[in-house]
Amino acid sequence: MPQPTVEQQLATLRREIDEHNFRYYAEDAPSIPDADYDRLFQRLLRLEEQYPERVTPSSPTQRVGAAPLLTFAQVQHAVPMLSLGNAFSDQDLADFDRRIHDRLSLPDTQLIEYGAEPKLDGIAVSLMYEDGLLVRSATRGDGETGEDISLNVRTIDAIPLQLRGDGWPRRLEVRGEIFMPKAGFEALNRRMHEAGAKPFVNPRNAAGGSLRQLDSAVTATRPLSFCAYGFGLLEQGELPGKHTELLKQFNTWGLPINPEMRCLEGLDACLAYYQQLAEKRDQLGYDIDGIVFKVNQREQQRQLGFVARAPRWAIARKFPAQEATTQLLGVDFQVGRTGAVTPVARLDPVFVGGVTVSNATLHNMDEIERLDVRIRDWVQVCRAGDVIPKVVRVVLEKRPADTLPVVLPEHCPECGAQVERSEDQAAARCSGGISCSAQRKQAIKHYASRKAMDIDGLGDKFVDLLVDKGLVAQLADLYCLDRCRVAGLGGKGDKSADNLIEGLQQSKQTTLARFLYSLGIREVGEATAASLAKHFLSLDAIQHADAEALQQVPDVGPVVAHHLALFLRQPHNIETIDALLAAGVHWPAIEAAAQQPQPLAGQSYAITGSFTAMARPEAKARLEALGAKVTTGAPSSKTDALIAGAKAGSKLAKAEALGVAVWDEARLLQLLEQDV
Repeated sequence: MPQPTVEQQLATLRREIDEHNFRYYAEDAPSIPDADYDRLFQRLLRLEEQYPERVTPSSPTQRVGAAPLLTFAQVQHAVPMLSLGNAFSDQDLADFDRRIHDRLSLPDTQLIEYGAEPKLDGIAVSLMYEDGLLVRSATRGDGETGEDISLNVRTIDAIPLQLRGDGWPRRLEVRGEIFMPKAGFEALNRRMHEAGAKPFVNPRNAAGGSLRQLDSAVTATRPLSFCAYGFGLLEQGELPGKHTELLKQFNTWGLPINPEMRCLEGLDACLAYYQQLAEKRDQLGYDIDGIVFKVNQREQQRQLGFVARAPRWAIARKFPAQEATTQLLGVDFQVGRTGAVTPVARLDPVFVGGVTVSNATLHNMDEIERLDVRIRDWVQVCRAGDVIPKVVRVVLEKRPADTLPVVLPEHCPECGAQVERSEDQAAARCSGGISCSAQRKQAIKHYASRKAMDIDGLGDKFVDLLVDKGLVAQLADLYCLDRCRVAGLGGKGDKSADNLIEGLQQSKQTTLARFLYSLGIREVGEATAASLAKHFLSLDAIQHADAEALQQVPDVGPVVAHHLALFLRQPHNIETIDALLAAGVHWPAIEAAAQQPQPLAGQSYAITGSFTAMARPEAKARLEALGAKVTTGAPSSKTDALIAGAKAGSKLAKAEALGVAVWDEARLLQLLEQDV
C-alpha cells in the first residue's frame, strides 16, 4: 500500500485535531486523553516545520501568537454591537413581556416564544468569517467602533479558524463572549503568584487583560474560551428563522454555544428557568451574572426593532447584586466636569462583587439625608457587575455612639469658589466654572475618552498632571503639546511621548457626532449627539438653531434643548469650539439623505396604543418620513391629533380633556396612503 503524501498527512492531522477541538469545546465531550492530543499536535508541528511552505492560515498550529503590536487598529462595525436593557426583578421581566405583546399587537393569552441563555461575565467580541475562514476579530468597543484583536483571538482553541461542514454564508459576523473558566482562572492566578506577579481579582478582569495584550504570545498562554450568542453582518446566505435554531446551526459549524440554552414558552417558563439557573449558578464552571431572554422568532425581532442603544426584543434578567457590610470612614467631595459636587464614601476596604471596594458613591446630599448616613456608620455596599459601588443602607443596629454628620462644604474643595445648591435641584455645584481646575480636568478627561475623541496615551493621571503643571488650561491647549513638553512628565519616555503626540494628531480626524459628544454638554449623550448630527448635518446649523428648532430632533426635548442652546451661546464655549477647529479638528461632510415629499411638515401628532396593520414604531417612522413631528408621550394643546389604537389609556383621556382631535387606525392608514 503506497505511503500517504505529505499533503495527505497534513490534511489528516489537521482534520483529526480540528475534530478533537470540536468535541472538546463545542460538544464538551472529549474523545481522547490530553496526552494523545498533545502527541497529534506535535506530529503536525514537526511536519509543518519540515515543510513551512505548506502551512495554512487555518492550521491548528497557527495559534501560538505573532510579533507584538505597538497598538490595536480600530474596526468599524458594519452592524452596531448594541447593549442590552436590564431587568432586576420578576416585575421588570413581566413588564418586558407585556411590552412585547403590545408592540406585536398579540393577545395576552398568546405565549411568546423566548430563547434563554446564561449571561456570561466576559468580553463581547465579533468574529468575521469569509467563506468559512476567520479573517478578523474585534472588541465591542463603543458599539460602533472596536479594536482589532485578530492575532489574540487566533490563539484561542475554542474559536474555529475554519468553520466545519458547509452551507455557511459568504460573509458571516458571529457575536459572542470570550471568558475565562473558573478552573483556568485559578490555575492562572497560581502561576502569577509563583512568578511574583500581581494576581487578577476575577475571571472577567483576567479575560479582558488577556485579550488586550499587545503580544499575542502572552494571550496564547491564557486559558480563554468562547461562547457564541448571535450574529451581526450576514451576506449571501441564510440562517434559521429562530434564534435557538440559529445557535444550533452555529454549533454544527464548530462554534461553541452554551449548553444551558433553552427555548421557552411564555413568561412563567422564563421565571421558572431563572430560578433554576440561580440555584445552579455556583455549580457552573464559569461566572454568569444573569440570563438573557430574546424573542425567539427573528421575524418578530425585526418587527420590534431597536431603541438607541439596545434591541427591544431582548433583555438581561440580572441576578441579585452582591452586597457587603463595612464601616464608612469619611466622606470626600469630588467635582465633576459640570461643576457637580458629589459626595463619595471612603470605606474600610471590603471585597464585594469580585473586587476590593474602598470608595462608593453617595450621589448627593438628598440621598445622604434619605439614608441618614453618618461618618463612622456601618453601611451596606452594593456592587452589581461593572456598576459603580454605592451605599444602599445604614446598619442602624450597629451605629456607634460617636458618629458625625456629613456636611456639604461651603467652598469648592478644588478651587475655593462658593458651592451653590438651588432648592429645586439635588446636585450642589461649584460656581468657579472653567477657573476650577477640577472642572477643567474632568472636561479634558471626557474629551479624550474612548467614546469621544479617543486620544490614546492621555490617561486620567496624566491629565491631572498637565493641568497641575499649567500646560493645559483649555481643550485646544492639548494640540499645542509637543515631545519636549511631554517627555519626562509622569514617567513618560520619548516613545510614550511620541505615541501621545501621534494620538492627538489622529484625534483631529473625527465625526461631527463624536465632536458634539466630546464637548460635555449637559444631557447630550452619544445617541443625542448622533441625532443632532444626522438632523442638522453641520456644526454651523446646530449653533444657529434656537430651542424650538432643536426640539425637532428625535430624543431632544425642552430640557436638552435648553442646555444645548445655553452651552452654544456662552462666549467661552464658542471660543473653545473655535480654538479646536483652528487647531485642526475636522470631520467629513455629512450628505443629506434623499428627501421625499414632506406633506405633513409643521404638523404634530401623538401616537399611543397598539395597531393591527403595523407596529407603533413603524407608524411613527412613516409619519416622520412625511415631515410630521411625532411623540409617543402625552399630547399637548399644540398637538394636531392623537392617533389612538387599542388600549390607548390615559393619553386618550388627556387628549379629550384638551380638546385634541382623536383619530383611529383607519384614519392613520388613510393619512399614510394618501396620494401626496
